[in-house]
Amino acid sequence: MSGRIRTIEDLNRVGESGLATLYPDRLKIMIGSASCGIAAGARDVEAAARETVGNLGLEAAVTRAACIGFCRREPLVDLIPPGGPRVSYGNMTAKKMRELIESYASSRDMKPDSAFCRFTGETHVASGSSHCYAQPANGLLKVPEFSAVDFYHRQERIILRNCGSIDPLQIAEAIARGAYRGAFRAITAMTPEEIVREMTDSGLRGRGGAGFPTGQKWEFARKATSDVKYFICNADEGDPGAFMDRSILEGDPHAVLEGMLIGARAVGAREGFIYVRSEYPLAVTTMERAIADAEAMGLLGDNIFGSDFSFRVRIRKGAGAFVCGEETALIASIEGRAGEPRTRPPYPASQGLWGKPTVINNVKTLASASAILCRGAAWYAGRGAEGNRGTTVFSLVGAVKNTGLAEVPLGITLREMVYDIGGGMAGKRPLKAVQTGGPSGGCIPASMLDMPIDYQKLAEAGSMMGSGGMIVLDASTCMVDLARFFLTFTSDESCGKCAPCREGTKQMLRILTRICEGAGRPEDLPTLERLARVIKSSSLCGLGGTAPNPVLTAMRYFRDEFEAHVNLKKCPAGVCRNLVKFRIDEKTCIGCGQCVEACPVGAVSGEKKKPHAITQATCTKCGACRSVCPVDAVTAE
Repeated sequence: MSGRIRTIEDLNRVGESGLATLYPDRLKIMIGSASCGIAAGARDVEAAARETVGNLGLEAAVTRAACIGFCRREPLVDLIPPGGPRVSYGNMTAKKMRELIESYASSRDMKPDSAFCRFTGETHVASGSSHCYAQPANGLLKVPEFSAVDFYHRQERIILRNCGSIDPLQIAEAIARGAYRGAFRAITAMTPEEIVREMTDSGLRGRGGAGFPTGQKWEFARKATSDVKYFICNADEGDPGAFMDRSILEGDPHAVLEGMLIGARAVGAREGFIYVRSEYPLAVTTMERAIADAEAMGLLGDNIFGSDFSFRVRIRKGAGAFVCGEETALIASIEGRAGEPRTRPPYPASQGLWGKPTVINNVKTLASASAILCRGAAWYAGRGAEGNRGTTVFSLVGAVKNTGLAEVPLGITLREMVYDIGGGMAGKRPLKAVQTGGPSGGCIPASMLDMPIDYQKLAEAGSMMGSGGMIVLDASTCMVDLARFFLTFTSDESCGKCAPCREGTKQMLRILTRICEGAGRPEDLPTLERLARVIKSSSLCGLGGTAPNPVLTAMRYFRDEFEAHVNLKKCPAGVCRNLVKFRIDEKTCIGCGQCVEACPVGAVSGEKKKPHAITQATCTKCGACRSVCPVDAVTAE
């Protein structure tokens, strides 16, 4: 598809060609091929699909899609026969792929017993239109509908609206589902003031950290006096366990580019940058292709939609420094300097990149903006809670059955996230806490599961929304060791520019390490709290100021564990090696021998089908025996 797009008719024309590949008149085999799918074996599944289609002479299109969020089910494959329905299959292998295609080719049997969900229709969120699939045959009626699956039934996909449903390398498919219509409205029918007002009325807040109102940020930059302004997409996603931004860049790159177009038009920027970490190679290549396609169609470059507005986007790859997620450090990195934050004010909206007014928004924020301009501020503000409008995306990971990306309205409770969407705990151990906000966030205890997830409530609890990381922890987690883990990360990632963060986090880490090793002293706990308060109040940037949060919340809600480590020299969770002894309960042990095979030093002995025992003098307390025991016969004392 080529030719410049200038009118809404041009957009519709390209969209029609996209519909032809989204819903072809022949079998479509769609392979989930984001980074998560590839890691799980999607490339082998795709190769098997292409080979089988060729061998059978089957008229079918084998295409790629990105992540639809259900990571536990990867690799994911969708079969869409002519007219539908769309049926999804999880945990696919090359062998299963061949068998599925052969079954369809021989008897049109789509193996409903192997499917995990089907689609009766799809809503194109940005445009408000929808596509209905044909009524499924009798055998497929027992397959649950997409919205009825536990993992999806509480979700509302606005940010992730196209992820997993389009080929991210086909701009026409994105346009078929409404892409660039919000930008068309912003550029051809709205003034910058009207765009900012629409964003303000929507209630959208930044989805990358503290939740600053997006419309307000844009208004500051719009009013700044300068002939040159910049617009930056912050895709420097550095939180452990977080992969929301990567999935959006890989799955729906044009939603991000359109959000940048809208924001640039609102503030008067003519040049933009996407700052993405180099550890995301697939996201980088996908965005490069999207930028090239958008330029070829006149959606980026000069005189967009035949107007006097011009905007260009370039990619800047970061080296992986966590601190470059902070706005001023990110700016320094783009300028070619060391990624270190500076004091504020002045804020980037008035003095940012190369001293010019600059707006920096997160990937999820920008993907939300285009839907708001298409459907209106009132439509968006109707979702979420007071002061917390719209939806956001969480990476739900840890000791929960259903892991993956979940997009939900703000205000949903932690209990609903863990049990309704997450499907409950993955093992027999009870839930202990939920860690939110990444290394800058905090640990929320199980007793507070009914707390709504919003910016204010999380802050009151000592945590934060952050970029959307959510780790579910069970009773096997030692909160002292967890606090040490996060502080190790933030201490290593400190840029070192200010002493409170550089030296303070190291001192806190030394104390926590001493406590975990059984050498803690009674004065360590009040010292930790004093250090944390000093670091929070005097660090140069927000990353240093929030580094103590995991320690403070762990001490606030699980102080008894810290006291047990210090005063009793015990680790209640049985994690800290110097404070535990592993034993095997003779009454529970079934003599399976798995612990014998797992022990690296031969400390476990016993005959098959008879109780085993651990030789304490040989045991290195690695915990391998406990991790493999199928009946929880290994206990930590």
